[in-house]
Amino acid sequence: MNQSRPKVRLSRALGMPLTPKCVKYFERRPFPPGQHGRSRPKHSDYKVRLLEKQRLKAQYNLRESQLRHAFDRAAGRPGKTGEELIVDLETRLDALVLRAGFARTIYQARQVVTHQHLTVNGRRVDRPSARLRPGDVIQVAERSRQKAPFVVAAAGAHVGERTAPYLSVDISGLTATLVRLPLRREVPVLCDEQLIVEFYSR
Repeated sequence: MNQSRPKVRLSRALGMPLTPKCVKYFERRPFPPGQHGRSRPKHSDYKVRLLEKQRLKAQYNLRESQLRHAFDRAAGRPGKTGEELIVDLETRLDALVLRAGFARTIYQARQVVTHQHLTVNGRRVDRPSARLRPGDVIQVAERSRQKAPFVVAAAGAHVGERTAPYLSVDISGLTATLVRLPLRREVPVLCDEQLIVEFYSR
């Protein structure tokens, strides 16, 4: 997905930094862009739910149709729809690549997948939306390991302070295994999923 809107501007509109580079700009101007950004905004119930949906979509770098399909799948499962939605999105290949520390941002993680630098269970996969199951193994392809982004990743540059307990990661070996499905409280995504359920259920 190509996002033409600058990341800093989008971060300010959504009220959250989307990349590490956006943090300093967001802290300096933590209000929406535009001439009326500093004024007190008026939020209708619809706008509150829409904004929450947009925040989730941006954090996973999704198209609207992709998020809608994920919601429909979650709604057909027996658990809480909001939690099932987050679990569905978190088991995407690009999301797991980010959590494993193989990429700095979700945008880089998506590019890494589409450029065929990764294998899943020994097979090359180029679909960021591919869903993984417990036991699946993600590896950086042998021919790609000497490329600069992966040398940096193998040194632990992208390993966050909050680890993903549902992943078993060998960062120096650029290998990660999904050991189980994540729980909602373990997923470092900022959103109120109940508002998203209400948005799509209206």
